[in-house]
Amino acid sequence: MSTDRLTAAQLEQFRRWSTCIVASAIETFQVRLPNTGFADSTIRCVFPDQLPVIGYAATARIRTSNPPMEQHTRFDYYDRTDWWQNILTIPVPRVVVVQDVDDPPGLGAFIGEVHANILLSLGCVAVITNGAVRDLTDIHHTELQLFAGNVSVSHAYAHLFDFGRPVTVGGLAVKPGDLIHGDLHGVQTIPGDIAGRVPDAARKIRQRRNQLLALRRSSDFSLEKLREVIRETNFGAGGND
Repeated sequence: MSTDRLTAAQLEQFRRWSTCIVASAIETFQVRLPNTGFADSTIRCVFPDQLPVIGYAATARIRTSNPPMEQHTRFDYYDRTDWWQNILTIPVPRVVVVQDVDDPPGLGAFIGEVHANILLSLGCVAVITNGAVRDLTDIHHTELQLFAGNVSVSHAYAHLFDFGRPVTVGGLAVKPGDLIHGDLHGVQTIPGDIAGRVPDAARKIRQRRNQLLALRRSSDFSLEKLREVIRETNFGAGGND
């Protein structure tokens, strides 16, 4: 595992904050460059109306464009006890991160209604993939969040060929056990050595933002008062924005 397991209360705190505020909170610790640690815009949130999700990464790699070299049946597509057992080695809550290695990725969807419900039964709260997903209406009724590169009508030749290893989706490198946070803005990893302190940093950033917003709404707003609040709160320094 690449991070120590947080308590349920600590994880719940992450669900209260947007990925944007959490990203700014992470910047205050200066443990990574500000242009790293999050997936690019090729990975989109499928259900933007849902609350933020937090969980530990269970990884896999797939192909969808061509059939596997070994004999492949529709039953094999769903019956992957070995992969399911591997998922259960990851702490809950779990986020499944699936890299489609085809070029381009996403011809067929590996995750649909059936896989979504299997993953829910295994304690997963979200799926992140650079490939495709499908059965959106049916999955939206569940508690599973999806982040994907695109949507497809078919699973095509979708098949899993590797799991439990580092993957890359949308430029974001993810290792098994990484802590991942996501919402309508996208997904990011939470550095393990600061994870327990990030929610408090996010709370302080929210307070500073509220001070500026309160000033903007006040009847005696002025640029001089705005400059004063910015100086007093150290707003904008070290990611405090």
